[in-house]
Amino acid sequence: MSASAQGIPGLPDLTHPHELVQFGTQALKGSLLLVFLVIALGIAIALISFSLRRNQSEQLVFFGEWAIHYSQLLRGLQHLALILILLIPGFFLCSTLSNRYHYWEQGKVTQVTQTVAGDKLEQIAPQVRYVIQEPYTYNTQVNGKIVKVNDTQKVNRFLTLAGSQIQVKLDQSVDVQGRSAIYSVDYTADYKVVNKLTDINSFFFEAPPPNGYSLLAGYKVERDKTRLQQTNPGDYGFPFRLEPGQETTFRVTYQAQGGPRWVYSAEGQLLSQFRLVATANFSPVDFASGIIPNDIKVDGSSTQFTWKFEDNVSVKNPFGVFTNSRPLGKTGVLPRLLLLAPALFLWWILLLYLSLPMNLKNVAIAGGIFFACLLTLTYAARVINAQLAWSLISLVLLTLTWGLGYNRRASLAAIICTISGAVLPVFGLLVPFSGLTLSLAGLLSAVWLAVRHWYGWYGLQSEQR
Repeated sequence: MSASAQGIPGLPDLTHPHELVQFGTQALKGSLLLVFLVIALGIAIALISFSLRRNQSEQLVFFGEWAIHYSQLLRGLQHLALILILLIPGFFLCSTLSNRYHYWEQGKVTQVTQTVAGDKLEQIAPQVRYVIQEPYTYNTQVNGKIVKVNDTQKVNRFLTLAGSQIQVKLDQSVDVQGRSAIYSVDYTADYKVVNKLTDINSFFFEAPPPNGYSLLAGYKVERDKTRLQQTNPGDYGFPFRLEPGQETTFRVTYQAQGGPRWVYSAEGQLLSQFRLVATANFSPVDFASGIIPNDIKVDGSSTQFTWKFEDNVSVKNPFGVFTNSRPLGKTGVLPRLLLLAPALFLWWILLLYLSLPMNLKNVAIAGGIFFACLLTLTYAARVINAQLAWSLISLVLLTLTWGLGYNRRASLAAIICTISGAVLPVFGLLVPFSGLTLSLAGLLSAVWLAVRHWYGWYGLQSEQR
């Protein structure tokens, strides 16, 4: 399995069977320990009561007081156990969803990366090569003596192209098995060569086909409308003669398939009288490598890019066309939210406990609604904006939370707790200003509790529903 498919390292994932078994074993051990502690406390109270059996008045006082405390402890443990039952599986649910969403995001990133990286069709600018005899000196040993020898060697030199007029037509085939897209390229280029040398008239016109092609057809090199023949298979160097001061024109044409990008590389040459027109008969499309075209024309689903360089222009990076795609939003936002969701759940439940009389049934229903809303957000965020999805889900959450109150005042209190403890914190983790939004949610929670308990501005009846 690839690294991206494994999700976030070290995070539990209930879709892995061995982690599910491990979680069940630990939960069973923890529940047994809690049961033993409760039983041990009951036995301790019984033993103390038995030791005071001779003094009936002290026994009645002690037993009555501790029986009340023990009963309150059992009721508190019921609520604690229910919260743990909701919190622990909720944590594993959120960690699993975080892993799944992380894997989905990485898959989307990989898919987009394949359209702008990896295989490409790269056309190298042709070169005009000539050979000269260059003197050089070396030392050798003759009869035990060091002798300096003057000799000549063949050295390759290159002429700068006097002009380049290139027409490229690009078509795209999508949904190709194993690839994101394939480009079909129709390439036609006219290159002007001027012999500015005074003593050289023998040259080689080297025009290699594009790198990265999967199919090359109709490759042809012509000089002044006369086709040049290859001397050796795979050798794209064509010898020709050109007298000093004269000029000639070469035309290179071919059809190729590859991709999913097409770029032109000057290979360090100076470009003069250069014009490249690339017409992409698909959309969306954009220019590659940050070399801004001089002109961009859009006609329906066709886009034409034009690069013009007049005299002695050096272009370091290859430039051309690639299939554009919508930029991905900030990744990692939903996984971070899901990892913090159990803490937000505790925050919200604590506010409800401090604001309303909560019974076990209400706590269980509230917990189920909270994690169901997060589950809905996780999958809704794949098709629509996460902030918009949570805004719609929040309306459902607030509508259901209204039912926690036993009258209008209690229902409004539940709404205030839900806004400050659930809606705003989750929304704060989805927007760029997370710290500010969470601070406002915390301030709203503190102000509400102070108004509710210290100032008595919002009194509620103590009876439960």
